[in-house]
Amino acid sequence: MRIVHLFVSADERTRVGETLSDLDVDYAVTSDDADGHRALFQFPIPSDGVGDVLGRLHESGVPEETYTVVGDAEAALTPNVDELQNRYAQDFTPLSFFSLRAKARSLSRDQYSFVWMIFLSAVIATAGLLIDSPAVVVGSMVIAPFVGPILTTGVGAVTDDWRMAVDGLRLQLLGLAVSVGGSAVTAFFLKSLSLVPATLAPASIELVTLRLAPSAIAVLVGLAAGAAATFGITTEGPLSLIGVMIAAALIPAAGVVGIGIAWFTPVLALGTFLLLVVTVLAINVAMFVMLWVLDYWPNPGGLRRYLSGDRRRTLVVTLAAIALVVSVGVVTVATGQQVAYQRTVNQQVEEVLGQEQYSDLQATSVTVQYGYPAGLFTDRETVTVTISRTADRSYPLLPSEIQREIRATTGQNPVVRVRFVDYDQTGYSSASTASVSSVSSASSASSTSTSPTLAAGITSTAAT
Repeated sequence: MRIVHLFVSADERTRVGETLSDLDVDYAVTSDDADGHRALFQFPIPSDGVGDVLGRLHESGVPEETYTVVGDAEAALTPNVDELQNRYAQDFTPLSFFSLRAKARSLSRDQYSFVWMIFLSAVIATAGLLIDSPAVVVGSMVIAPFVGPILTTGVGAVTDDWRMAVDGLRLQLLGLAVSVGGSAVTAFFLKSLSLVPATLAPASIELVTLRLAPSAIAVLVGLAAGAAATFGITTEGPLSLIGVMIAAALIPAAGVVGIGIAWFTPVLALGTFLLLVVTVLAINVAMFVMLWVLDYWPNPGGLRRYLSGDRRRTLVVTLAAIALVVSVGVVTVATGQQVAYQRTVNQQVEEVLGQEQYSDLQATSVTVQYGYPAGLFTDRETVTVTISRTADRSYPLLPSEIQREIRATTGQNPVVRVRFVDYDQTGYSSASTASVSSVSSASSASSTSTSPTLAAGITSTAAT
């Protein structure tokens, strides 16, 4: 429940009383002086009904800038409160503009604490990635405060609060810079002190391989996260959970960028940086679209008023807008090319494994590093194919065949790594009982378990 305090003039008092009565809203009214020149209306209303009631009051002639305060109410005992709760309980009613703006502002942190929280979450994420610990990486996601600036940017733009929108965008850029820088410093520190092996290949870490380059799935995750965040900010949704979901797509990726910088692996750093930027853009785009769908339309005149008062501000915002458009264009093109490259690689892997000599193999995952233009870096990108098999046989020509197909189709010449995962599976006879068929490597042949999947070993080969 909410309690609304509305301070109006004597001329507006009658209109307010009639409008509230027509809506079956119970109210109390008091005067601030003996002559009754101004009156204070107080009325309880369900949270989802605040926007509707205030909208009706504004339509009746009450100015939007009228003194209005909306507070929390634990309970209300009025004649029509049950009817009002039933009326607004069944419909999805987004928050009013000023309520949405106030809720978004409550998520903002001061710059000092924001920078420190981002830095600390990046340190945790980097350490978790280097030791390949999902639990530690999840911990970094929980404390990352990225959700605040992302939400305030979109809300500020659609509620005509461009100062809040610009501040939110600035904090997003600052957060990305701090997270990448903090991750790079942490990774370099751990490497220099030999707390992790200097010969460690970051691309061989499973949690790192999940974030090697932008992909269609990453864009989908970003869009879904942004849409969910919008529903949370426009209602009484659980913003803490939404914050975790958004951070999950950002902080680990920033950690991988830092690791790539510390290990002097430009392919890894560039590919993951594109993933990071694409995810941020997808979240922001989804938020803007969903806010528009929910009828939060920005006022172009508000942006003009924001820029008209200060030439320096106008110049800075204009240059920032140009840089943003160029960056979005470059990232979009690079992402489109990478998605097409990944799709082609997946098709070529499927085609090779479709041959008769590989009929007992199944690809469980294909990880593609960023396919940069030829000649940009001296390092070659890596394609890692994980394959399950039920027979202890070697396939020395498989990496070369996959590499040859990729090179013939795309012109790229990646290093192909094939990782084999051995397992046992039960065999079934015509009788009602099943016999266990031991078809894995010798390391698992002595097992008498009938579990459908028994990990027996991992073998990796690479094509040069």
